Amino acid sequence: MAEDRPVSTVNSDYATPLHSPQSLDGGATLEPPRASFFNPGPSPDLGTPRDSIAPSASGPEQDRDGLTPAQSTTFLPAGKESGTITPHRSIGAKPLYRRPVFWAVALAALVAIILAIILPVYFVVIRKNNGSSNLSTNNSNGTTPGSGNGNNPPTNSGATSGGDGSTIVSGNTSFTYSNPFGGFWVYDPQDPFNDSARPNSWTPPLNATWDWATDRVYGVNLGGLFVLEPFISPALFQKYPGASDEWTLSEAMAADTGPGGGLQAQLEAHYDTFVTEQDLAEMAGAGLNWIRLPIPFWAIETWPGEPFLAQVCWKYILRLVGWARKYGLRIYLDLHTVPGSQNGYNHSGKGGQINFLNGIMGIANAQRTLDYIRIITEFISQPEYRNVVPMFGIINEALVGTIGKDEMTAFYLQTHDMMRNITGYGEGNGPYIAIHDGFQGVAQWADFLPGSDRIILDTHPYFAFDGQSNTSPIDVDDGLGEPGGIWPKQACNSWGPSINRSQSAFGVTVAGEFSNGYNDCGLFLLGVGNSATDVGDCTPFIDWQNWSQTFKAGLRDFSLASMDATQNWWFWTWKIGNSSTSGTVEAPLWSYQLGLQNGWIPTDPRASIGKCQALGGSQVPFPGTYSAWQTGGPGAGTIAPSVSSSFQWPPSTISNVEGVLYAALPTYTPTGTISTLPPPELTPKVSQDDGWYDSKDTAGAMVTVSGCSYPNAWDSDGVITPTAPCPSRSLPVAIVTTAPSPVSARAG
Repeated sequence: MAEDRPVSTVNSDYATPLHSPQSLDGGATLEPPRASFFNPGPSPDLGTPRDSIAPSASGPEQDRDGLTPAQSTTFLPAGKESGTITPHRSIGAKPLYRRPVFWAVALAALVAIILAIILPVYFVVIRKNNGSSNLSTNNSNGTTPGSGNGNNPPTNSGATSGGDGSTIVSGNTSFTYSNPFGGFWVYDPQDPFNDSARPNSWTPPLNATWDWATDRVYGVNLGGLFVLEPFISPALFQKYPGASDEWTLSEAMAADTGPGGGLQAQLEAHYDTFVTEQDLAEMAGAGLNWIRLPIPFWAIETWPGEPFLAQVCWKYILRLVGWARKYGLRIYLDLHTVPGSQNGYNHSGKGGQINFLNGIMGIANAQRTLDYIRIITEFISQPEYRNVVPMFGIINEALVGTIGKDEMTAFYLQTHDMMRNITGYGEGNGPYIAIHDGFQGVAQWADFLPGSDRIILDTHPYFAFDGQSNTSPIDVDDGLGEPGGIWPKQACNSWGPSINRSQSAFGVTVAGEFSNGYNDCGLFLLGVGNSATDVGDCTPFIDWQNWSQTFKAGLRDFSLASMDATQNWWFWTWKIGNSSTSGTVEAPLWSYQLGLQNGWIPTDPRASIGKCQALGGSQVPFPGTYSAWQTGGPGAGTIAPSVSSSFQWPPSTISNVEGVLYAALPTYTPTGTISTLPPPELTPKVSQDDGWYDSKDTAGAMVTVSGCSYPNAWDSDGVITPTAPCPSRSLPVAIVTTAPSPVSARAG
């Protein structure tokens, strides 16, 4: 977030290697999501309302109630007896056993007794055991969860699912699950990959198909959790004033050997506490249905010289995936950092230079990045994860203006082919592939790779980084007699038409980030040490405890318009941490949770539907039908050779290499042993895949070539390019392109 950012408007067979699973941090494991009956706590009230109906622009939104799977094992409270019946007229004296009412009551009582005996046996024992065989148990060996050694743990009589009012026991704490929208959680330790939870009645459960033409994303980002940003976790950076990104913060933490110092101890404390299970329960209860989860490449590994904490966050990522599954929340997994940095922003790991597909180390860093995308794809394509992680953003906010659109397209095509060689083609085979618009605007990506298989275009619309002061008041009339000022209609007109046009011209188009920040006020929002752009006094935009109800209503109106304009969205971000100096949030316009708690975020995001139309905003309706190939139907995976040949890999052009022989650019060689992301360690032991979906994928990992020297992969500006290749090879001469001038800053 610290740097200037633009406004958002060798092809080898991956016929792959023997792979060695990583350990989960020395064997230390986290407790998996647990059913509430495994811990002491109040008896849950498991009433599960399923009747939420919402209007939409084209009529009532369908309640997806009928999709609730039978195996969810929800225990509903028994109905209460109606009490004594008072007759409408007096009845003469008659022996009790000769009255029809007597026999009706007796028969009802007998049925109730039989049901009281039979139903618990059926649901708790017979159906629980037999039902698991009907689930998509996601095991490559065909066994059901828990049956790998033939000894299932004894069946428990408690609930494995619950709705509004049920009690959740998480670790040493408990909380009440509040969900007025018909959502219910599901977790069975004997079947931990059960995908039958749903966050609300209008969203399909995880084990049902998501339809991009009819279903709608209401999501939040978990920014700052696994990829640190100063404005999201300011206290971590305030402790080390010289730190401005995760690179320098990691160095400072590692050098701090005093009490409360150390790199691993401090980051693990952050991973463990910044977002908890209760946060995900609150997301479901707020009407949300997706999470965008930024992760770093160092969840897999680091190379010498990189100060990041390697591999440790992976077990916390797995824990979060388990929580998302439990509450029916789908995950858009986003690779937020790559070797060398794709944009030079602090949230790429290291601010400053761009060394991904740019400069002397550009190709080498891209080779490494492809390996990490491949490793993640192998993991999330396993049957245990494909329902809960149906979307993978392969690189966040690559600065296409510097890298070049053709160069990025060549990388995207190579990644697409690599991933689909792993997953197979067509609906249900691996995740959707999300690419960012590179700050070029969505219109620049029209007709992108026709015949490709399930690629989504992600755009990040913000007013905060347009270089303007943006002080127009938000607590004045929006034209409909409500607060909001110019901002709600401006969101509708600025974002809605272009996104709708892109739905037709590109295919599925989403807003992976947006916020309530209509100016750039907020602690560290522009990076450590940087101040807001010509806003003047930022206090009115930071002092949220003293905001008037009118100001909050204006923000809420702006939120609703932004949601309607973007249609499928993830707010940036769920949570902002407190400043260590003030003890409170100092970037409140960016916290969904804080707004939800204090009234400037809508409690039901469906209230956004139709907002832009009501405001008289520009309308470019999307007919609601995608080409079949865009969603994995017929034609997916049929990119014409004439198109593919235009974007060869490695690309024939690259920026900032001073016109030297392309063959002299440093590259790596695929002779190493590829890493495998380890699956969670579950108790009781449950049969699961090993972290690698495609057993035929046996190619090696990229490593340095023995005997060759390499420039600093993160700091190659000004390095003299070698005059001869190492190792010797013949490649075309690179064509020099000029990098553009820096532009304004962006979040996320």
